[in-house]
Amino acid sequence: MKLSIVIPVFNEEKTVEEIIRRAQDVDVGLEKEIIIVDDGSSDSTQQILKGLNHPQIKIIYHDKNQGKGAALQTGFSKATGNIVLVQDADLEYDPRDYPKLLEPILDGRADVVFGSRFLGGPHRVLFFWHYVGNKMLTTLSNMLSNLNLSDMETCFKVFRKDLLDQINLKSKRFGFEPEITLKLSKLKCRIYEVPISYSGRDYSEGKKIGWKDGVAAIIHILRFKLFK
Repeated sequence: MKLSIVIPVFNEEKTVEEIIRRAQDVDVGLEKEIIIVDDGSSDSTQQILKGLNHPQIKIIYHDKNQGKGAALQTGFSKATGNIVLVQDADLEYDPRDYPKLLEPILDGRADVVFGSRFLGGPHRVLFFWHYVGNKMLTTLSNMLSNLNLSDMETCFKVFRKDLLDQINLKSKRFGFEPEITLKLSKLKCRIYEVPISYSGRDYSEGKKIGWKDGVAAIIHILRFKLFK
């Protein structure tokens, strides 16, 4: 068994080396590869990545910024593992949670695992309205997918690679989260959630997602439910 860790990166010069180190250091009992997709960074991220030289790491560069969804599609296409895990390039999501994320797939219970920020794991206290917005999006997604997820928008998603290969992804930006969720529900696959820790950032620390992304997510949820 082999784990492919896909990390989309955009202007994360302060954190990208540390998140790669943490992903390398965590012991999951499997062979690992780390696939980094730089999505047209304009800070020093690319220079940092070009200084890395490790056989476990693959780095792909987009000539211009296309969005998280596009970066993930590129990373998925290069993954050679049996299991694929999505990791953001900031330090909000902790690679030490990998073993608990992988367990339901490795023991044969699950095809997909979502890491939920709302099932009791330690988390930094931050924005109330972000929490409300997340719950609204998750509820709308659940209504249309007939799932009972607690955190549809979580970064931590783990897939069997053969299942992921059946899904034709379209979203280029943050629409990836609702799109993959709706399409997984249509495949009737076994989805599990596990609690994770969460060290959220505020905007002064580099957080990028805003209210416009929430509106776009609503549009994507309706789009991928109502249209093929």
